[in-house]
Amino acid sequence: MATYDFHTIERKWQDIWEKDQVFSIDPASAENRYYVLEMFPYPSGRIHMGHVRNYSIGDVVARYKRMRGHAVFHPMGWDAFGLPAENAAIKHGVHPAKWTYENIATMRAQLKRMGYSYDWSREIATCHPKYYRWEQEFFLKFLRRGLVYRKKAPVNWCPGCHTVLANEQVEDGKCWRCDALVEQRELEQWFVRITAYAEELLADLDTLAGGWPERVLTMQRHWIGKSTGMEIDFALEDMDGAVTVFTTRQDTLYGATFMSLAPEHPLVERLIAGTPQEAAVREFCRKVINMDRFQRAADDLEKEGMFTGRFCINPVTGRRMPIYVANFVLMGYGTGAVMAVPAHDQRDFDFAAKYELPLAVVIEPRGEHLDPARMTAAYTEPGVLTNSGPFDGMDSEAAKEAIAAMLEEKGLGRRAVNYRLRDWNISRQRYWGAPIPVVYCDACGVVPVPEDQLPVELPLDVQVRPDGRSPLPECDAFVRTTCPTCGGPARRETDTMDTFVESSWYFARYLAARDESQPFDPAVTNAWLPVDQYIGGIEHAILHLLYARFFTKALRDEGYLAVNEPFAHLLTQGMVLLDGSKMSKSKGNIVDPDAMVERYGADTVRLFCLFAAPPEKDLEWSDRGIEGAHRFLLRVWRLVDELADILTPVGACAAISGNLTPAERELRRKEHDTVRRATNDLDDKFQFNTAIAALMELVNALYLAKDELRGTACGPQVLSSAVATVLTVLSPFAPHLSEELWQRLGFTTMLVHTPWPTYDPAALVLDEITVVVQVNGKLRGQVTAPASASEDELRTLALADPNVARHLEGKTVVKVIVVPKKLVNVVVR
Repeated sequence: MATYDFHTIERKWQDIWEKDQVFSIDPASAENRYYVLEMFPYPSGRIHMGHVRNYSIGDVVARYKRMRGHAVFHPMGWDAFGLPAENAAIKHGVHPAKWTYENIATMRAQLKRMGYSYDWSREIATCHPKYYRWEQEFFLKFLRRGLVYRKKAPVNWCPGCHTVLANEQVEDGKCWRCDALVEQRELEQWFVRITAYAEELLADLDTLAGGWPERVLTMQRHWIGKSTGMEIDFALEDMDGAVTVFTTRQDTLYGATFMSLAPEHPLVERLIAGTPQEAAVREFCRKVINMDRFQRAADDLEKEGMFTGRFCINPVTGRRMPIYVANFVLMGYGTGAVMAVPAHDQRDFDFAAKYELPLAVVIEPRGEHLDPARMTAAYTEPGVLTNSGPFDGMDSEAAKEAIAAMLEEKGLGRRAVNYRLRDWNISRQRYWGAPIPVVYCDACGVVPVPEDQLPVELPLDVQVRPDGRSPLPECDAFVRTTCPTCGGPARRETDTMDTFVESSWYFARYLAARDESQPFDPAVTNAWLPVDQYIGGIEHAILHLLYARFFTKALRDEGYLAVNEPFAHLLTQGMVLLDGSKMSKSKGNIVDPDAMVERYGADTVRLFCLFAAPPEKDLEWSDRGIEGAHRFLLRVWRLVDELADILTPVGACAAISGNLTPAERELRRKEHDTVRRATNDLDDKFQFNTAIAALMELVNALYLAKDELRGTACGPQVLSSAVATVLTVLSPFAPHLSEELWQRLGFTTMLVHTPWPTYDPAALVLDEITVVVQVNGKLRGQVTAPASASEDELRTLALADPNVARHLEGKTVVKVIVVPKKLVNVVVR
């Protein structure tokens, strides 16, 4: 056999798979469906090792499930709009469209070179008008329903990217893309009312338990952040109206001594108007509003505030409570107002200490007394109420319910549920995105673009600015239009949609990728969704994954879909590291996939990525590791080469006729045990590394047995079956080499169309076992016995062993302990 020319072999089989459309299916007629999907990439450059690992995992799942008899849908596309592609294009001085489509061509060729089993006939690119046309339709449907709205609001502004960011896109006060410090600005923006689905998004996480990593479920629960408590009204002194707070600690209401407002609170201007503090408070608010909101929420933030000059009234004590504006209160949580209970909240305690505000103890540990004058920290544990009128002596947890009932009865408050989740800001002041389909008319106001005029296409004949600012506002050919309502002059919206809108529904569009009459074929889409297995990074836990869940529910309610969740099972793969750090161009620690494929072949690169670590763990890149993976494939190649003259196409785990020798039975047992282990490892657990390890053990066993079995009566059959099993089990991991050797063995059906082997439990039974023999717990020998040997038979064999008998001379056997199939221990004195 010729040397292992992986370049020629891999190109050969990739051409065959593409020519025969091996991985394409008709979703409308498929049965026993299985939808496997990896998160699609941004086409902002070339694929990296993180891509290779992600897509190799998905490809093994797809190939394995196909061999298990499923009609597998495994598409690929491009998350082509947004900042990554636009910024890269600007950096390289080319138009984002040209940059994006050239990168798509490059990355598509790279993925095909890896031999991934994608149905390329379903390929989509989100920057294509035939894709985002439907997204614009969804926007209009949501707008009519009140699920999309426009308002002036404080927003996260990235000065580096010149655009607004959603809350989820701000990480530790910095832009998730460029790491610039995020500023707070007030702008007119488009929002999606994701909060309308907060309760369902939270409740349905329970339906994903077992299918999604618990870590992701926990992150989403925290981000949605449901709190159950009370809204309580504190009447303003000498003014109409009230300050409304949301609290989960109504049991501390009697201890509220002052009020803290967020600087953004709409009451602030009214409260300070005409007071001596007006200018100073306004300047303080301006300074705090421009602070990083994450810094403002940090526990170690130095608490600062200013007195507004106004008071409100505690509804149960009648106490006059001074109203402060405080830097640690955020408008995005609750009502933006906090009843301050400094004796029982540490932030309030610190604030009160700084501004010499009073403490009122209303909860004490059972049997203890707290002196406010001696407290050095807030008491925040449960306890017994004191100084709380009719509730004195009541357990604090029970008092929550009792005080809630009292407040409702007197009309002073109402039970309420609050969520940390905020509505999704989808306006982006950038060029490379889907246009928002509305116009502004001086006579008619905001006017939706009629659906029969969609898509509103992004103009491609514009000059992109080097600083990233959008050229759309100055593109008259785009901006100037006609009002659909009155026919008068109008202006198009020049904000584009957040790129996460495109990735929130793409998984459903694959199933109708070429349908220009509708976004989805309901009969097909609802038969295939939710995606059976979704694969991607943990970094999208509260970005893409939360948005996709929301979009699925919103599209369901518009009649497009009939499912509640987009992804039934989720696998979050670990990162690829080099010298303990995440691979990054900026760090200069990149391993180029193309270079590795050129040196070792795609099969080797795939095998290493799948063998070096479990998929959910980080993978440390290792030159020795990839060389080891290559050596293993060379061993498989040589094994078939050395046995080529006796191997026949009998298939994996083939039935063998004739009486087998012990060596033949042992290899057959190892073969079937390998299939058993690999099947268990791949069935839903996706423990690829241990499946490959089992395969390596079988190859080792073949090398040890091949010379002896070559000359036995049944040896060639046993060897042929075991080699066929090696290639069949190896094929999802290293498909090109496996197909090539399969063909050279004489098989006429491709491995990709060959069923996964079924092991025979009878073949796993050992004919003989080796039993360790001890004397007084010390190893003195070992004996070979039939696997079915009884305890009496094992005792007899152990005592008859010459070396054991020598250690028994002159001694009395007290007892013989038998551990079935493992050891015999002779106790003597």
